[in-house]
Amino acid sequence: MKLNNKLTKLIKYYSLINHNYIFKNAPINRYKNKDKNGLSSDKSLNILRKEISLIKNCELKKNANNLVFADGNPGAKVMIIGEGPGANEDKVGKPFVGRAGQLLDKMLNSINLDRTNVYITNVVNYRPPENRKPTEAEIERYLPFLIKHILIIKPKIIMLLGSTALSALIGENEVISKARGKWHDKVFENTRISIMPSFHPAFLMRQPEQKKLAWIDLKMIRDKIKKLGIKIEKS
Repeated sequence: MKLNNKLTKLIKYYSLINHNYIFKNAPINRYKNKDKNGLSSDKSLNILRKEISLIKNCELKKNANNLVFADGNPGAKVMIIGEGPGANEDKVGKPFVGRAGQLLDKMLNSINLDRTNVYITNVVNYRPPENRKPTEAEIERYLPFLIKHILIIKPKIIMLLGSTALSALIGENEVISKARGKWHDKVFENTRISIMPSFHPAFLMRQPEQKKLAWIDLKMIRDKIKKLGIKIEKS
């Protein structure tokens, strides 16, 4: 009888303090990132994805099979921005899944990064026909979505892959061969982000002799991660 009374009291006690928190194996996330409107990053990303999917009168969207939004960890402090989806990305609906994506994975692994601790997206979210570069008008149209994307993720470091990403965020007067290997600080809503432009993996496949320069850029990112005290968790 006394044992039953103790069990009853214990059940009531754990109900009051939420026993799920006590016995749950996964760690409790009490500090979910929120945007300026108080929304969680996951909810904000879903809203942004919906906004992009509802874009009208867009030739990229008309000719594409899938919206290619992002891949990786939304809580990452390292964000990678490429040009636009290719044929494989358009088919799967994720960025950098073709041969260029395989090379990107190797590049990231060389500095102990992978898709569990970085966040990847593109300047435009629909595949340009025949894998052409996005036009200036297309870049301008998708730029507000990209800025929103950055503000939701709140990275400390952005790696720009290729001239399209460079032009979109740094300026048309810069060329990738001269801009790469140098840090460019940019402020997004009072948040200063360190930006490193580098060659696009697709370019490196065509010009493998330039990989040595891309390696320099990667090492600079590795050193910046250490300098900023960014903790990189491996899966």
